Amino acid sequence: MAKPFLRWRRQGRRLGISLLFVIAGTGLWQFQERQYRDDYTWMGVPTWESLTPTSMHRVLRNDGYLVGWSDVRVGALWVSYQLNAVEDNRIGGRPGFKTDWRTLWPVKTDSYFKSGYDRGHLAPNYAIAAVHGREAQVSTFLMSNMLPQTPELNRQLWQRLEESVMDHFAPRFERLQVISGPVYPEHFMDNVFNRVGLVEVPSAFYKIIVAPDAESPRALAFIMPQDVKGNEPLDDYAVSIDAVEARTGLNFFPDLTPAMEAALESQLRVKGWALDAVARKPGRFQ
Repeated sequence: MAKPFLRWRRQGRRLGISLLFVIAGTGLWQFQERQYRDDYTWMGVPTWESLTPTSMHRVLRNDGYLVGWSDVRVGALWVSYQLNAVEDNRIGGRPGFKTDWRTLWPVKTDSYFKSGYDRGHLAPNYAIAAVHGREAQVSTFLMSNMLPQTPELNRQLWQRLEESVMDHFAPRFERLQVISGPVYPEHFMDNVFNRVGLVEVPSAFYKIIVAPDAESPRALAFIMPQDVKGNEPLDDYAVSIDAVEARTGLNFFPDLTPAMEAALESQLRVKGWALDAVARKPGRFQ
């Protein structure tokens, strides 16, 4: 009787030690998760207005930014990151594109080859590198951070907006919260076969910029369609956050109180952003 008892006691001790490791590991993971979300989001991680197959997503953590990844669209529904002004905005050489093993369906680095679309960044190379460093810059070249963009959008209008966020808006405010992502047609079946490889092609892209540390938080949002020429004024595409939510089915800044949400999201207010100073500024590739 003594030997079985000793054997069970040893197994119980091993099980107890294993449980302690699991509990400690879970606690560490939750602490890191909260830290990432505090560092890269403001007023909550974006979520869905209502849970549907096309709105459901999972959060991927990266150095410098978070991704809301959809296995149905085979693309990110949003990326979230924070920026601040920097004294030295020089960045390292352009990294190479990399596949992301975390995506359910493989998106290869050559998936867009001969498609007519660019591999368009959602979390931008330049701003992430300048603020968050080289490792974060490298992570922006994961294919999970790319979506198909027309060259006119990616290299011109979208690039001008990205540059304005980092070089114009960030110096005006202590901190910026930025969320970018795709806009798809209202009905999934209308676009289900419009894909580059496995990746669904968006009809437009949005960018939301919030200055949370102003006397009262300020927000500016844009929706830019794929069929732009590239030299249009940025302010032609300015919209309210509510307009972005209506087009995407997402709920941004879910931790806002109803009063703060109404004040920040319901109307387009460009005052204080000096948008007119950069709206017609030529881009790097024009």
